[in-house]
Amino acid sequence: MTLRLTIFGSGNWALTLAAVAAWSGSRVKMFVRRPELCHALINTHTHPEYLPHLHLPPEVSFTTDMSEAASYAANWLLAVPSQHMRALALALSPYVPQNLYALSAAKGLENATAFRMTEVLKDSWSDFEGDLGALSGPNLAYEISQGQPAASVIAGSPALFRSMVPLLGQANIRLYGQKDVAGVELGGALKNILAIAVGIAKASDLGDNAQAAIMTRGLHEMGRLAVELGAQWTTLAGLSGLGDVVATANSPVSRNRWLGQQLAKGRALKEILGSTTMVVEGVPTAYVAKRLGKDFHLPLPITTEVVEIFEGKPVSAAIHDLMNRARVEEFDF
Repeated sequence: MTLRLTIFGSGNWALTLAAVAAWSGSRVKMFVRRPELCHALINTHTHPEYLPHLHLPPEVSFTTDMSEAASYAANWLLAVPSQHMRALALALSPYVPQNLYALSAAKGLENATAFRMTEVLKDSWSDFEGDLGALSGPNLAYEISQGQPAASVIAGSPALFRSMVPLLGQANIRLYGQKDVAGVELGGALKNILAIAVGIAKASDLGDNAQAAIMTRGLHEMGRLAVELGAQWTTLAGLSGLGDVVATANSPVSRNRWLGQQLAKGRALKEILGSTTMVVEGVPTAYVAKRLGKDFHLPLPITTEVVEIFEGKPVSAAIHDLMNRARVEEFDF
């Protein structure tokens, strides 16, 4: 039996997952929104801007026809930026089969609602009775697209995991199952804030100790908010929490860390975002997280300082305020 997967999206991560699925023995249909990009992919099997080293296998095909893409497979992977997920989900709503297995590969929170991506899908597909889940972990597309090994988590039902592993888990990504969807999604989203903070520290020459402190205390901060939102604390110690923090905060190809480095050089947030076609998920997520911390009366000092730096606060002032907070026990909430 031929294994089939539909991927919605055409960014770095969508392209990488299409390659991984093809290397795993699956046939893949990619929905590409822009006709000119779809035409280029059909002709060259290489994206004109992203991952120029990646030549997608012949098992990957492309279409701008949403109906064609939706009907191609009963397994969907949605790999679009988090702020675009609702628009995609609503456009897909007429085509959603009841036996669908759908996996979100986006790492962010919806700005207007603070919803996780599976919550956005559920909210958009009101009568849906299939299985929804999330893919997350230390997943730097650049490395994985070169065939380097990685590990990821599929959060959702055992049936969803069994359906997706043959499609995606037979090449260079080792997949683990996890039932804590909230924890996996929140780990993947919130870690981007820490990567920005580490980027700021890196470009400010604050040293390795400071970067380690941000990652460690930031993981505690992530867990504090995630638990309030329904996650299990132990999930944040796994691949989608600690693992993703280590990869995203330390890698020179991490776009969130890159943004933090640019902020530390004195560039304005608007200028930085305007200089790249890449989506930096940590920016909207930081604003959402700060708002949630205020709503729940939770201290989120690193997140708060990152947002204030977005808004023009000098890095030196943010460091001073972090270092001079009231003293607490390490594991106090």
